[in-house]
Amino acid sequence: MTDDDQRPEDGPAEAGGGVADAPPGNWVDTLAPAAARPYLRLSRIDRPIGTWLLLLPCWWGALLGALAAPERAGWMTAWILTGCAIGAVLMRGAGCTWNDVTDREIDGHVERTRARPIPSGQVSVRAALIWLGAQCFVALLILLTFNINAILLGVASLALVAIYPFAKRFTWWPQIFLGLAINWGALLAWTAQTGSLGLPAVFLYMAGIAWTLFYDTIYAHQDKEDDALIGVKSTALLFGDSTMQWLRGFLVVTVLLMSLSVIYALAPLADPLKMSLGLAAAWAMGWHMNWQLGKLDIDNAESCLTMFRSNRDAGLIVALFLAVTLFV
Repeated sequence: MTDDDQRPEDGPAEAGGGVADAPPGNWVDTLAPAAARPYLRLSRIDRPIGTWLLLLPCWWGALLGALAAPERAGWMTAWILTGCAIGAVLMRGAGCTWNDVTDREIDGHVERTRARPIPSGQVSVRAALIWLGAQCFVALLILLTFNINAILLGVASLALVAIYPFAKRFTWWPQIFLGLAINWGALLAWTAQTGSLGLPAVFLYMAGIAWTLFYDTIYAHQDKEDDALIGVKSTALLFGDSTMQWLRGFLVVTVLLMSLSVIYALAPLADPLKMSLGLAAAWAMGWHMNWQLGKLDIDNAESCLTMFRSNRDAGLIVALFLAVTLFV
């Protein structure tokens, strides 16, 4: 997951300049110690959108779980939300580090990614793997504060994280593998909050996967020419000129599955106000996604990047509605 263009004053990556898709003036390039910058860039700390996209399904799961089981809401909910935020930074960093290790040969042939720390020579593969292990270890310490079912789910997610970077080599649908991995927090956080996995969490997870297909297809259109040349696959290449129709379909599926999640979670409460606000979360997100489609130009890389980034706000809308619902 990435953001903006390289600043001219950064200079070549070999000299320690920022990567091509980091926002100008980000704190890693301006404030972080020089020795730490390649590792922070490796974890995409300078490009926070991916962390948000990993975190938001966690917050949805925790908040919807607190709504479904109000007797379990309280300080533990606050810790789950906080722990997920810290864990999202760490596990997104670990996932990106692993992705860059496995993609080091490919990244060197793509204009947008050739300045990343490994292909540019700023970080060795061995050092990257050590950094990967350190991030996973700290994330594990946070995971161990949750209940045993949530811990088991957290450990199980590592298989999806490991597989995802290879997906674009063997399927036109690598975005599905990303969706399976990046939305796992919806299952984990629901389980951490309620004590067990439930059908509402499964629907929420599936909604997140449809949402990922939406935003990551938009994102993949930035690289479609390079991807076609080097032979890696994506839904952007698969859909081609039919992309907008597919994106509308993903929008509808996202809203319907999230609505089902809310209905199954809140129906036992028999509270019309909470149900209305919960459903409003899904439909407000759908409105934002529809707004994105009205602005999107799939043949313009800047438009794709801007709309991709805007999905942070789409996901925050859901979290905000669920948080408000929790207190009414």
